[in-house]
Amino acid sequence: MDQKIKKIYDFLEEIQKKTDPVIIETLVSNVSKNLQPLVKHQIMAGGKRLRPALAFACCFLFGGKINNVLKPACGLEILHNYSLIIDDIIDNGLFRRNKPTVWARYGKSIADCIAIDYAASIFQTATASDYNIEISNLFSKTLKILVEGEIYDILFERNGHKEEPFVVEKRSKNITLKMYLKMVTQKTAALFEACCCLGGIVAHAKPQQIENIKEYGLNLGIAFQMQDDILDMFGDEKSFGKKIGKDVQEKKGGNLVLMMAFKQLSAKDKNTIKSIMSQSKVSQGDIKEIMNLIKKTNALIKSMEIARLYSNKAKRALKKLPQNQWSNLLADLVDFVVERGK
Repeated sequence: MDQKIKKIYDFLEEIQKKTDPVIIETLVSNVSKNLQPLVKHQIMAGGKRLRPALAFACCFLFGGKINNVLKPACGLEILHNYSLIIDDIIDNGLFRRNKPTVWARYGKSIADCIAIDYAASIFQTATASDYNIEISNLFSKTLKILVEGEIYDILFERNGHKEEPFVVEKRSKNITLKMYLKMVTQKTAALFEACCCLGGIVAHAKPQQIENIKEYGLNLGIAFQMQDDILDMFGDEKSFGKKIGKDVQEKKGGNLVLMMAFKQLSAKDKNTIKSIMSQSKVSQGDIKEIMNLIKKTNALIKSMEIARLYSNKAKRALKKLPQNQWSNLLADLVDFVVERGK
């Protein structure tokens, strides 16, 4: 394994050891013992803890200490997992990280209730900080941005939610790259930005430094989502922890690879994709047919180029900040994000 990648994995593992006990303690507090396994299901499913790791690294970049960042960073990971619970309910996702999703394991009504527990727990972590007002405002703003991004993602679907008049009426027929970028900025990158911002806040960073580290986080988050789109189409299912072609199965129009392929395909091939993704149910054979059409194009290469564009923007933002072991780690994290296989 490359030394830089090993260093990242070691750091992520260290962060997980520090954060998981705090996350679990927060989630189960004031929850009856018999219901605690339900609450722990989502967080125990795994994950890289990349988001709290970003908060830690940004805090250390500016000379902050672990006690400044620990609990609010845990709040960000809870926020992330809260969004995943909701996302899986909306998408009817059965598995995440090779394990049943909360709603698939316990049912949608119970998953809704558990999600509320996560939402409450987010703000519990803010009260433990000297910057509780700033952090609470950051959490609430980020949540609202994520919700808006989720709404756009739903409106980008080619079919589904037929029982919901607003979705049916407002569904986006033609998705441009500009629209896609707005959606991924809100749905994914805003949380990365918040993680980096949090690190700066608790470490007493200067306002301009916080703006620069937010720029890093935002561009990193966009690159992360683009790589996620690439892995959805071309990843290894076992490593990725999600079904390959899941976006096609869920009839999502907001996938970068699919959009890049669409620009190059013939009218006949485009109509084939439109027809398949307009069906009420997409089969494995349908997914294979769409994948074969995508492979006729250079959509993979083009998507990788665009992802690299945003990862380079993230690295440039780092150049404006203190140069030390933590800026080096954050730069390595950029490469890790765009080269990951899961």
